Amino acid sequence: MKLGLAFANTGPFAEVGGLVEMAVAAEQAGVESVWTVEHVIWPSSYDSEYPYSPTGKMPGDKTSSIPDPLVWLSFVAAHTTTMQLGTGIVILPERNPLVFAKEVATLDRLSGGRMQLGIGVGWLEEEFDALGVSWPRRGARTDEYVHAMRALWGGDDASFDGEFVSFENVSSNPKPHDGTVPFVVGGHSAAAAKRAGRLGDGFFPGKGSIEELTEMIDIVRQTAAEHDRDAAAIEITASHPGLFGDDPVGAAQELASIGVTRTIAPAFSLLGSEGVEAKATELAEKIIAPIADI
Repeated sequence: MKLGLAFANTGPFAEVGGLVEMAVAAEQAGVESVWTVEHVIWPSSYDSEYPYSPTGKMPGDKTSSIPDPLVWLSFVAAHTTTMQLGTGIVILPERNPLVFAKEVATLDRLSGGRMQLGIGVGWLEEEFDALGVSWPRRGARTDEYVHAMRALWGGDDASFDGEFVSFENVSSNPKPHDGTVPFVVGGHSAAAAKRAGRLGDGFFPGKGSIEELTEMIDIVRQTAAEHDRDAAAIEITASHPGLFGDDPVGAAQELASIGVTRTIAPAFSLLGSEGVEAKATELAEKIIAPIADI
């Protein structure tokens, strides 16, 4: 069982000093990956409901710093050697897929193939409005962008003709280090689980009990089978509330029993009066080492 850190580009880790201290300490402690969050803008008021809080509002406020995921991860890459660089998630339908394919491939190439491209369809309609991106059919747009980016990475003189993006005989270089970058589908809905089964290399539900996670993972596997894909090749990442309890091994074993191979802790678990390095060492001793062989 691997362990990654979520919400990694927030709080004190949004700035370069905190970022470097956290990344170096986390890698030395055995943290396998860091995962960013994303919002391009923060509307002063919004009616859209944030799905990960009972208040329906994002934590923090409009002054909260949320660095661009790829730029932030490039700093992590420069100060680490093995840690996986995950977007958890990037809002793919808000991006130009040709520009984004170039950016992702560049970071993946320069980091030695360490990118994990977590994607989502977004929940904040007001952000789409500000960016001039159509809110309806954002799911279909997301699917098409995945296929278009893979076409660009798959070879030179690439062509693609879709509803939202079309190009003919174009080349984008550099290519990713290993020829492509894994797409990890984020979200806790049936639609997200089906998307992961159809076209994802991984699935990262943002929340859910063991029962809810089991149901979503079953949807991933069933959808993969319906599309003649190997369900076992789709990596599952999920959190467990018991990870910081009295029995982290039991929590990891419960996740493993439903097919999870990477669990997640919040990056702010490294904050405390002891300092980031000491907290990372504690994380290694209490959780990372005990669950490593699960």
